[in-house]
Amino acid sequence: MAKVELKQPIVDEISEKINGAQSVVVADGRGLTVAQDTELRKALREAGVQYKVYKNTLIKRAFEGTDFAQLDEYLEGPSAVAISKDDATAAARVLYKFAKNNDKLEIKGGVVEGKVYDAKALEPIATIPSREELLSKLLGSLQAPITNFARDIRQVAEKKAEGGEAAPAEEAAPAAETAPTAEA
Repeated sequence: MAKVELKQPIVDEISEKINGAQSVVVADGRGLTVAQDTELRKALREAGVQYKVYKNTLIKRAFEGTDFAQLDEYLEGPSAVAISKDDATAAARVLYKFAKNNDKLEIKGGVVEGKVYDAKALEPIATIPSREELLSKLLGSLQAPITNFARDIRQVAEKKAEGGEAAPAEEAAPAAETAPTAEA
């Protein structure tokens, strides 16, 4: 009975961390040096991802009754969980980027927005840019036509100021007013 009481706070800690999480990725970092592990944890922390190694039995107990229970099959051997509450792709993105240069990090699988993925299926998700990057690209796409339009208007105004020809649209408007109509 005493063993269960000692483990319950850890199960509660995991449960609290996954509450409201958009994604959880399970990895095995056996073989990473202390420096590599520190580098990985720093990158995850900067991306807003919580990362910790737990016993599989405690993880399974905390995942019971949640979407993350789908990860039970990946909880073999040493397991670390990367939990992201704000950005659904952050955990996978940081882990895969790190794993490219560190073959000792093995990504086992993950749940992203309620759907379970094995390591291979998680890889394309890891290439999705962060929300901030996507918003930045969208804003740039929206601003481009406005910027081009403003530049064109400025060029027309500069041409007029230099005494250049008027814009074709302005010339066509007065001609339409003087042309006789078919009803007259």
